[in-house]
Amino acid sequence: MTVVGPFGLSVRDQALEADVQTGLAAVEAGLLEATKSEVPFITEAAQHLVLAGGKRFRPLLVMLAAQFGDPYAPGVVPSAVVVELTHLATLYHDDVMDEAAVRRGVDSANSRWGNSLAVLTGDFLFARASHTLADLGPEAVRIQAEAFERLVTGQILETAGPQEGRDPVAHYLDVLSGKTGSLVAVSCRFGAMMAGADESAVEILTQYGERLGVAFQLADDVLDIASDSHESGKTPGTDLREGVPTLPVLYLRAAAAAERRPEDLDLLALIDGDLTDDARHAEALARLRVHPALERARQDTLRYAEEARAMLAPLPEGYAKAALAEMCDAVVHRAG
Repeated sequence: MTVVGPFGLSVRDQALEADVQTGLAAVEAGLLEATKSEVPFITEAAQHLVLAGGKRFRPLLVMLAAQFGDPYAPGVVPSAVVVELTHLATLYHDDVMDEAAVRRGVDSANSRWGNSLAVLTGDFLFARASHTLADLGPEAVRIQAEAFERLVTGQILETAGPQEGRDPVAHYLDVLSGKTGSLVAVSCRFGAMMAGADESAVEILTQYGERLGVAFQLADDVLDIASDSHESGKTPGTDLREGVPTLPVLYLRAAAAAERRPEDLDLLALIDGDLTDDARHAEALARLRVHPALERARQDTLRYAEEARAMLAPLPEGYAKAALAEMCDAVVHRAG
């Protein structure tokens, strides 16, 4: 048993392990090649997050989905490069929108070079992803364009907030389907499609990826409240301090509005107050950790992960299917 990819995913077959490791190494080389420019500064900025590392969650899914066809088909690695470049580009833009100072343990591009250059670098990565995508055919271009539209729509919906009368939780889950689920779904779709898997397998893996992507993001919501920095790799309560409306807080708001319990209203007032004060922040975090809203969010994470696992049922048994199922377990484990 060898550990590869995000969360220490274990691969129990030497041939599959070799395929995955070889594929990911080729993706890494492809990312470095795609982010080169004749202008040295552009290369430095474009490779800033590539060299900082990352889970390579999406390329790993491409490699595993490709096992349901020919994993050595020529379009598999380039399609993985496309989805990771697209993901990296969104991080540059997200950090500008969030005014983030750190990303993957290094200075964010916006804090290092300013917002304008960070946005333009993200645009450069989108352009390079499109250049690679063009060689994969018009169907791949269409699929990526639709996913990118969903991704941007999700980001806009998050920024705009729910319309009057719309359930904030339903709105938030729609945001996650667009922002995260869309590109994870395309990762699985590209892997299977480029490998020549049959249409039913392509559709199954696409639906699996959509649900896994949402589960992955919901696990992050739970981790922001429940984990310590050693577990999550980031400071607990970061989203809470910055006022990001994650699922546990949305469930707290719903409970406070429906039941008007004094302790819920008091906690909500604390969260809506000044959490730059370390003592107030610590108190809000401690109280949320024992609130039923956190467990409810954890159960939603479990539900989406189980839905993803259930989607795999019609696929042929084998090590690749087992690895994809283990991804569901890994997501749930992150959320406790």
